[in-house]
Amino acid sequence: MIAKLKGLVDSIGEGSCVLDVNGVGYLVFCSGRTLGNLPGAGEATILIIETHVREDHIHLFGFSTELEKDWFKLLQSVQGVGAKVALAILSAIAIDELSNSIAAQDKTVVGRASGVGPKLATRIITELKDKVAKFALPPTKAGIKSAEAISAGGTDIQDAVSGLVNLGYGQTEAYMAVSNAARSHEGAAVPDLIRLGLKELSQ
Repeated sequence: MIAKLKGLVDSIGEGSCVLDVNGVGYLVFCSGRTLGNLPGAGEATILIIETHVREDHIHLFGFSTELEKDWFKLLQSVQGVGAKVALAILSAIAIDELSNSIAAQDKTVVGRASGVGPKLATRIITELKDKVAKFALPPTKAGIKSAEAISAGGTDIQDAVSGLVNLGYGQTEAYMAVSNAARSHEGAAVPDLIRLGLKELSQ
């Protein structure tokens, strides 16, 4: 099973590239984000590989980071998401935005990807919310407080997010603002979370 390829970029196409490894050209399917990070033809690069073996084909999927590969596999754990759709999602949405939108239950972000309709977007955010929560928020200077801990705050967080959404802010940006406020002001009440969230959004 191929796990990594190191070679020269032979060519870059739509959704794939050919990597020359000691004279052997490997066709590797990649997200638009990974393809955009590749060097020019003839230059050396390394791709992390996920190998799919089927009765009628062997496909290689390449990624610039282990995190992108992990997301590729995670997305396919959702019914209705195959390799093509997973790559489309990773091409259209940055990983940090994707994780935060899922944690915020904001299906509009996932719905931007080609091949993802409203029903599939809802299924993705519903099935992956608990799995991606720990990746949704970065550490703070005061210390690490995970998304699971924040979500344990219960309805206060949800009510504050709803308050910001009612003021015209997007679901994901409202979630991030309130989450940041909750991290730095543990135990804050809903009005304070809204006020602090607005402060975060104005920065």
